[in-house]
Amino acid sequence: MELIQNTPDLSAYLAADEAIDHEHPVVRETADRLAEGVADSYAYARTAYEFVRDTIPHSQDAGDLRVTWRASDVLRLRTGICHAKAHALAALLRAEDIPTALCYQRLTLDEGGAHMVHGLVAVRFNGAWHRQDPRGNKPGVDAQFSLAGERLAFPVAPEANEVDYPVLYAEPHPVVLSALKAAPDRPWLWKALPTAL
Repeated sequence: MELIQNTPDLSAYLAADEAIDHEHPVVRETADRLAEGVADSYAYARTAYEFVRDTIPHSQDAGDLRVTWRASDVLRLRTGICHAKAHALAALLRAEDIPTALCYQRLTLDEGGAHMVHGLVAVRFNGAWHRQDPRGNKPGVDAQFSLAGERLAFPVAPEANEVDYPVLYAEPHPVVLSALKAAPDRPWLWKALPTAL
């Protein structure tokens, strides 16, 4: 699949915004700590990815009802769904000048065939974009940081109307961000998240 930037300006994928607030002290302190002792930007990207994937529980897996969406809150409160964790990883990577995009999949939510939009990031190395999924591993899910072939949490099943969206966004998709910001808790959010982009 060819990944498509929604803006040709690469600097947009380094910018801070209300969700990817990489200038916030919590994000800066975390990035500085993760950068200690790493050899290069690739090693930092892997370290940041594994930090978000492994030390910030996916709120559904953990039974946490809180909803986070701002990167600094995800890092401070140590909880978030896939979209929130993607915002946190994007902020940590952009804090170290690694171009990072937000991207999405449409996945099957349940046995009844309902769908939900799932959030990922893409990092730019060696002139190409590489998708990464920091949602967190669990039985049946083994996502890994990789520039040599995707190791995402969920491969799509086109026969189930699942989709890999090719667009790389510099900012969170508005319908996703609106649902996150409006949600009083995760059960409410589960009903409000978009089923498609």
